[in-house]
Order: sequence, then structure tokens, then C-alpha cells
Amino acid sequence: MVKSKAIMIGAGLANMAAAVYLIQEGHWKGSQITFYSLDDHGANDGTTTASMTDEYWNKSYPLRNQQGYIARGGRMLNYRTYVDLMDLLARIPSATEQGMTAAEDTRDFDAQHPTFDKARLLEGGKGILNAGKLGLNTKDRYLLTKLVTMPDSKEEELDNISIAEYFKDDPHIFRTNFWFMWETTFAFRTQSSAQELRRYMHQMIYEFTQIEHLVGVNRTRYNQYESIMLPLINYLKEQGCEIILNRRVTDWTFKETAMQDEITVTGLKMENTLTGEEEEITVDEQTAVFFTNGSITDSATLGDYTTPAVENHDYGAASSLWKKAASHFYNLGNPDKFFADRNASEWVSFTLTTKNHLLLNEITRITTQLPGNALNSFISLNPITPLGHKDVTMSIVVHHQPHFTTQKPNETVIWGYFLYPRRRGEFVEKQYVKMNGKEMLLELLGQLSKVDPGPTNIMDKKEELLDSVINCIPVYMPYASALFNNRAKSDRPEVIPKHSTNLAFTGEFVEQPFQMVFTEQSAVRSGEIAAFHFAGIPMERLVKTPRYDKDPLTLAKAARKMFS
Repeated sequence: MVKSKAIMIGAGLANMAAAVYLIQEGHWKGSQITFYSLDDHGANDGTTTASMTDEYWNKSYPLRNQQGYIARGGRMLNYRTYVDLMDLLARIPSATEQGMTAAEDTRDFDAQHPTFDKARLLEGGKGILNAGKLGLNTKDRYLLTKLVTMPDSKEEELDNISIAEYFKDDPHIFRTNFWFMWETTFAFRTQSSAQELRRYMHQMIYEFTQIEHLVGVNRTRYNQYESIMLPLINYLKEQGCEIILNRRVTDWTFKETAMQDEITVTGLKMENTLTGEEEEITVDEQTAVFFTNGSITDSATLGDYTTPAVENHDYGAASSLWKKAASHFYNLGNPDKFFADRNASEWVSFTLTTKNHLLLNEITRITTQLPGNALNSFISLNPITPLGHKDVTMSIVVHHQPHFTTQKPNETVIWGYFLYPRRRGEFVEKQYVKMNGKEMLLELLGQLSKVDPGPTNIMDKKEELLDSVINCIPVYMPYASALFNNRAKSDRPEVIPKHSTNLAFTGEFVEQPFQMVFTEQSAVRSGEIAAFHFAGIPMERLVKTPRYDKDPLTLAKAARKMFS
């Protein structure tokens, strides 16, 4: 199955990683690799608002205020677990730091700005919580221990079991500091897959000992587009790869064979989203097709300071194409499990840009920590869950400034999100999904005011704070948590499906042994596996995955923490 050319459907992290490994390990030329994609941001995005408004999902919803910056989402790194990502970044130059690789850039910045979150959880009337006390009882510990000790061979026992169902006889766990931190650190919801929770408990078991301070979290120097994606784009272009944007691949042509399980792509149909023209390309026998079959930023739409983000009901570009492939062959998974249940997958986030550091300084005063350390999650004043429990209303990330290379010295960028967008605000009487940027800012100010230790209150500066705003961009993301949706192992295709002669699946919606989703690690590894397969490189040369769940010392530390 060794090939000499590659077509990449999607220009996200997974396919770009595959291209780097084809070039460096397979000794391909960049000219042998062609990308077709709507954009080149992937899920590791970040840019000026003005440049984002013309992209495919937003061009039908023009914004009146196009100032400031936008990051639809943000993900934290972890060197101990993200071994494939760090291997990849060590292979390419930084886009911003001369003489450094992208890995050296990130390690250098992180060494100078280590994470220590002093205000992980905040609650009205209590202020900063002592979140180091996880609040677990005997039943919580027992059920969590079952997940940690469940061997890989028994994982299918959790097929189609949600977290809520797994803990159905133990609702107490959803009232613990452990749950508040776990759901907001990793973006799990009660509807999410217990199977995926098990994988996280295995790979991130050492986080038990430090989850309240996030000291295991590593961060890039700037937003992840400029610190991760742009170095990849620059490198691949210099190598001669062709990256063709504004293309939505819409359908496949497969080889007709007597044995209908043979998967051979012979052609692709696509739309030029700038001109509306339909295009077709032939896939010859020497060409492998790398397909990122789902995107958590597909169908995402933007609002602005005075306009809510419009809800886009498109099934998604990547997932629609996946569904067409799955209709041809029995072993390519079930995209509906991930893209047909928005109640389980949707988010709303916002990016706030201010013209001075007033709000930044107020948050620093309230949380007692410098920018760059924070993932601050606010617990509700009253019960808000179907079980009648308090829960996190919103979370914010206060970046080290500047977060973008083009920020002015006096500008601040802050990102936040609402994990359950159909809930209503505590300070703005409206569902989060219906709020414009100003209303999301007012909700944030309300949340900060209820935990403000004084002697003055942030609301005393409300008008001055509102005057400091350049823009606040709400983003509706219908599939932000889709990769966590409740599922069976067979609902995701393998990177190289059985009987595939030239098609590989990459990204966060593929089944890989032991890997957990929503991490740059799993995306990179899928591309690495696909590249090794089609370049004829032995799989023994893959980056070795650490197994902290099999380390007695790590397990002992986690056990002690569970009883703290």
C-alpha cells in the first residue's frame, strides 16, 4: 500500500502533521502533497476579527464591528502526555522566535511563565475555593477507581454508556470540586461518553495531584494559530506543498469491486466556495487520501458586541463527507453519534478585546494571580442542573499578554466559554446562546462581582470597564464537544480502515488505541500513523506513548489525592 503522492482533505493539525512525517520520515518531496480545505486554521485558531469574517462559515453573517481579535476555542498542552505533538513541533522552525524550533519556543516560554492557578474555582459568598479538597465520598472513589483499573481489553463494556448513566446511582459526584474542575478543564458534560472519561482517567491520572493548580499545563507563547499552525504552514509551503483553500469537498467516487468492502478512492468532487463552481479531481493508484472526518469548529458562527451569533444548522463540511463515505462501507463508523445531537455537543464562547488593562487588573486583584495562569470557573448561586445541583456557569482564560503578535501594548485579550449554552445567565436574564458580546461581558462582570473580596467591588467601575471594550465576539460552536459524545468504539473509523487501499482517516473522530480526544496529541498521532502506513515506515518507529496508568508511584499519588 506504499504510495508516492497524497491528497489531504482538510488543512488542520492532523493532516499537516501527516505531511511533515511524509517529508521527514518518508523522504517525500513537498510537491507530492496537496491540501484541499475551507481554511488553514483548524481547531487551533486565533486571528483578527476582520480576517475571520470572510471565511466560509461567516461570510453570510457580516459583522458591523470587525475590530479586535477572535479565538473560537483554546486548548491546553501537557508535555508529559502530548509526546507526538512535541515531536512534531521539534521538527519545524518557530514562526516568531528566530533560531528556535516551535517546540523550543513553547518550552522556553513555558519555563519563564509556569502555570500555577490560585483561583481555579470561585463561588459567591465564598470567593476562591480550596479546590484541592476534591470532595469525593466512598462511592465516588469506588466508581472512579473502577475506571482507572479497567483494562483496555474491557473498554467495550462502556459502549454507549454516558457519564450520567455510569454514575446514575451516585449523583453526589456531580456536586464535587473534582467534577467542577474535570468538566471545565477537559470539557466533559454529563451526556459525554463514559468510555472517553475512562481514557482520560488513564492518560491524565497524574492530574489528580495537581488539577486545582493546573501545574501540569503548558502554554504556547502566543495563540495556537501563530505558535502551532503557522510554523507548520510556513514549513510545508517552503517544502513545496500546495495548500488550496476555499474548497469544500462534497463527494467521493469509489472503485467498484466484486468484494464491496474494498475501499479505494478514485475521485473527489468539491465546491470552490469563492466562485460556487463545482470541481472534480481524479485520484490515481499512486495517491493516498488523508481525510480529517470531523471538525469541532465546523458550522461555527460569529456575533459582535451588539449582535448574537446566529445558530448555523449545517451538519458540517467534514462530517457530511464522512457520512457519505460511511453510507458506502460498513466499517467507517457512525457520524450521527457525534453530529446529530447538538444538545450534547454545542458551546458558546467569546473573545474580549479591550483598549487598556483595567479589566485585566481587576481580574488579577480578584483572583490574586497574574495573567497566563488562569482557568477560572464560576459556580452558580443556585441549583441549575436537571438533578437540582449547582454547577459551573462560565469559565474564563486570562492569557499572558500579548496573546497575538499584532496586539498593541495597551490591548488585552481574554477568552471565555459557556459549556451549557441553553442555560440562562445569572446577571443577564437570557440564554447564553442568545447573548450578544456586551451581554456576555455583563454576565462576566456579574460573576466577578459576586466573588470580589473588596474592599471596593468591580461593579463600581462598570461604566469605565464598558468604555474600555474594543469588541467582544460571541461564537456559537454546535460541535465543540462532539468528540466527547456518547458512543461505542465502532462508531469511529480506524486510521486505516480494514480493506482500505488508499484512504486514511485523521483527527479527533478516529479510533486509536488508548488515545484520548480533544488533544493535539491524538490529532498528531493519527496523521503520524497514516503517514507511516502509506510511506511504508514500520509502526515500531512511532513515538512511544507513556502509560502513567501503569506506573505504581503515579497511582499511589492519585489514590492519596482521592482521599484528601
